[in-house]
Amino acid sequence: MSQISRTLLVSAAAMSLALTAAACGKAGSSSSSSSASGSVAASSLSGKVGLLLPENQTTRYEKFDKPFFEAKMKELAPSVTVDYANAAGSAATQAQQVTTMINAGVKVLVVDPVDAAAIKASVVAASTKGIKVVSYDRLSQGPADAYVSFDNIKVGQLQGQGLLNVLGSKATPTAKVVEIDGDSADPNAADFKSGFQGVVKGKVDLAYDASGLWKADVAAQKAAAAINQLGAGNIAAFYSANDGMAAGIATSMKNAGISNLPLTGQDAQLDAIQRIMVGTQSFTIYKAYQPEADAAAQLAVDLMSGNSISSLATTTKTNGSGNKVPSDLLTPVLVKADNVKDTVVKDGLYTVAQICTSAYAAGCKANGLS
Repeated sequence: MSQISRTLLVSAAAMSLALTAAACGKAGSSSSSSSASGSVAASSLSGKVGLLLPENQTTRYEKFDKPFFEAKMKELAPSVTVDYANAAGSAATQAQQVTTMINAGVKVLVVDPVDAAAIKASVVAASTKGIKVVSYDRLSQGPADAYVSFDNIKVGQLQGQGLLNVLGSKATPTAKVVEIDGDSADPNAADFKSGFQGVVKGKVDLAYDASGLWKADVAAQKAAAAINQLGAGNIAAFYSANDGMAAGIATSMKNAGISNLPLTGQDAQLDAIQRIMVGTQSFTIYKAYQPEADAAAQLAVDLMSGNSISSLATTTKTNGSGNKVPSDLLTPVLVKADNVKDTVVKDGLYTVAQICTSAYAAGCKANGLS
């Protein structure tokens, strides 16, 4: 996928976890500027924008995406109201939430679908009513007007190369790796898997492959089943598609007496950064939330005001229903112990104090983060 480096101007959001000013080429840099694209009338816009997020097991949505999006909307179009709903992992609930927002007269829907295929009917219904639809983080089926996310194939590639790097000389065609993927209803999960397998296949043995459904308890069960099937002493590494599932896998590893084996992740959750500090997780993938939320807000405002989105959505993605959707794809970054300070701490996502609590203080000190 083509991408052009851009300079992100990341302003302090109205919350204690606001990011600091971003520099060109840093984590989360996008293919184009997220500054106003000539929307001179944005400040005079009124009406409602709907924000629908998929679940609350992953900490990012309530803690970061929602407040960042709301703050950017308030900055760009202070008279526009943001109606918010979280589907708590239910596609049926999300469909009802879309219907409620359509009936409430929203002008734009920003939707992170629980199930990309199931949301299609809702996207069609909104489009029929003249409501613009922005797919957020996950690409919905149906006639969406715009899409903002990260290069999800690249995420998987980073995870794959990161795992090979951690394995080092132990990365051989007979080295057994347990692979726990995300939910197949999420099209991003397929991209992560494709990117990951494209890097590691033939270089390690993907001896066990299952879906953890983005749930820690399911991932823990799958990891335990893999350990029982393969034998604890025969496993070289564990691939987890995200940090939430990595938490469950780490528990199963501990229960089986497994330590010092590579474990991957994604999302730069606080607990994952802490595990990285003490060596129970090898790395995570950082996808800066504020640039993504800011871009979604800018797209919503531009669509609401009838302005072109071409300066922001500089590429296209074809969704599962064959619609070509103008897209803004941001750049993910791999985070290990040696660059935590220069990524999530520098960006203000977490403070050193938040990471380096008493249980992790020794690991922080050993990695120069105290």
